[in-house]
Amino acid sequence: MTRYGIGRIATLSAIATIAIAIALHTSPGLAFTQEAQQMCSGDAMRLCSSEIPDIPRIMACMHRNRAHVSPGCRAVMDREAAMAAARRRAAVAD
Repeated sequence: MTRYGIGRIATLSAIATIAIAIALHTSPGLAFTQEAQQMCSGDAMRLCSSEIPDIPRIMACMHRNRAHVSPGCRAVMDREAAMAAARRRAAVAD
């Protein structure tokens, strides 16, 4: 494999990991799912590739561009945000 090919694979792998982290950033331990990877990788690359490899900047970028993410990625983000809010409410109630 050429040097370019190896670099491209590493970049795409990093982007997929980052997209999952963005989609699930509200969950403890970042329990990555295949669904989040499938739903958000393209959005992270399309909207936030200039922020790679800085994960906090990518996360901020995805949130700034929330209106522009695909419906599937938005659904994953919404579901995770709702679950995180429920966990916070439960922690406060304890």
